[in-house]
Amino acid sequence: MARPRSFDRDHVLHAAERQFRTSGYNGTSVDDISAATGLGRGSLYAAFDGKHGVLLQAMTGYFARLAQGPRKMLAGPDEGALERLHQYLLRAVHGVPLAADVPPASDRAGAACFAAKMALEIGASDPEVKRLANDCFSVVRAAVAECVQAAQRNGDIDPDADPDDLAYLLLTIIRGSDVVGAYGHGPDRLTSIAESAFALLPRPRHT
Repeated sequence: MARPRSFDRDHVLHAAERQFRTSGYNGTSVDDISAATGLGRGSLYAAFDGKHGVLLQAMTGYFARLAQGPRKMLAGPDEGALERLHQYLLRAVHGVPLAADVPPASDRAGAACFAAKMALEIGASDPEVKRLANDCFSVVRAAVAECVQAAQRNGDIDPDADPDDLAYLLLTIIRGSDVVGAYGHGPDRLTSIAESAFALLPRPRHT
C-alpha cells in the first residue's frame, strides 16, 4: 500500500505562497521552497511536480481565499454598502493578508497581491499563471461592482455611474497602493491614498 502523505498540504502551499510573495517566482528556488515548507526536494516533486506546480496550486488556493474574503467583506445590506467600500479601501493599506497559519509578511512588499505579483513577473509568458491571475482579479472586481450597485440602490452613489468602471478604478488604486507601499511609503501615506480614492466615488446629484 502507498504511504499516506505526512504533511498538511494547505500549510505547505500557504508557506510556499509566502515565499513567492517575498522573493518572486524567479527569485525562489526549489531549495527555498523546501526550506520554507519543511518538505524535501523529492517530496515537492512527487506531490506538486516541482516549482511551477507548487506555484499553480498555491495560486489556486489564493483564488479560493479571494473568492471568500472580499466577497464576504463587501456583501451585505444596501444601506451599509458605501461604508463597506470605505473599509475595503482602508484594509488595502496593509495589503492582502497571508494565510493565518504562516507568519505575516516582513514588509509591505511581501503583502502585495500574490496574483498581481505573479502576473507582472511571468504572466506574459505563462498562460496558466495569466489565467489564474485573471480569475483572481475577476472575482474581486465582481464583488466590488456588486457593492457599488448596492450603494447605488441605497442612493449613496450616482445611479448613472457604471459599477464596473468604478470597480476597475478602485482596484487599480488598491493595486497601485501595493507599489507605493513596496517603495517604502508607510500606512499614513497609504491611508491618504485610500481616503482620496473613496472621495472619488461619484455621489448623487441633488436638484
